[in-house]
Amino acid sequence: MTRPRRVLHSPSTEPEPVDPSAFPGLEERRGADGGAASERWRNLVASNSTIIADGAMGTMLFANGLMFGDPPEVWNLSKPDVVRRIHRGYLDAGSQILMTNTFGGNRMRLSLHGLQDRVAEINQTAAILLGNEADAAGGDALVAGDIGPSGAILAPTGTLDYDEAVDIFAEQAAALIAGGVDLIWIETMSDLREIKAAIEGVRRISPGIALITTMTFDTRGHTMMGVSPEQAVTSLSAWGADAIGGNCGNGPDELVTVIERMRAVNRDAILVAKSNAGMPELVDMQAVYRSDPDTMAAAALLMRGAGASVIGGCCGSTPEHVQAIASRVAG
Repeated sequence: MTRPRRVLHSPSTEPEPVDPSAFPGLEERRGADGGAASERWRNLVASNSTIIADGAMGTMLFANGLMFGDPPEVWNLSKPDVVRRIHRGYLDAGSQILMTNTFGGNRMRLSLHGLQDRVAEINQTAAILLGNEADAAGGDALVAGDIGPSGAILAPTGTLDYDEAVDIFAEQAAALIAGGVDLIWIETMSDLREIKAAIEGVRRISPGIALITTMTFDTRGHTMMGVSPEQAVTSLSAWGADAIGGNCGNGPDELVTVIERMRAVNRDAILVAKSNAGMPELVDMQAVYRSDPDTMAAAALLMRGAGASVIGGCCGSTPEHVQAIASRVAG
């Protein structure tokens, strides 16, 4: 598949609208409505009371030599065997939904490393790497295209125009979908307007592909931008997200409360909990997370009891954490 080169723009210029036809194979792989991909998501939800997600990618990349400040996404190109091995570890641990190594794979964040003209290549390659591992493991696990924050604050608080944010996210979504993802997972968001822009960007490319959305509630039960769990689940449900929840944050205990608050105002939403392995401590310039696998597994039962049906780990978690969660939930 030939990937066209796109002219990408700095944040101060008008972005070029994303043309889905610029990504060959997009229609054939998923179809304009999400097609078979959305059907796989519906089947997974229907056949599992609790779905096991994966754990941290960044934590595992640092353990394999990634240096602080380097872009994890470039390892899809430079060290694909390491990325595949990490995915395989989570598959072996029992993950049923895994996220591509593309958290910072949008053009704005990649421009910090001079990689702004490789958005399509990086994201599409990441999707293929994970898809191949999922297929090799039996093909039942779903591949989620990971979309993180833009790296900028939307106007009027910041300088990023809403329409430009939509285009940034649409470009990344197009590459992930062209690479064969089963669904899109928008994560670690703090601003409702930014996550709305991300949803709009995804829907520009595929109106029907399954969409998971998680925000980070790390400031007295709210996101950094003041969004409450109640506001999040209400807004994201209205905007058509297929599953809603929290990731990252201040550890599993606080995320249990977030899930409880979401469930109290929405009895029907599919809720997602992907907690950090506790609060990090800085040791020799490295973030160390103290929650061991048994602690995370015990918290997973509390999250399920609070209403979460998709459960995994975020920063500091490893395949061992996910395996413990899967075993405890299954037991």
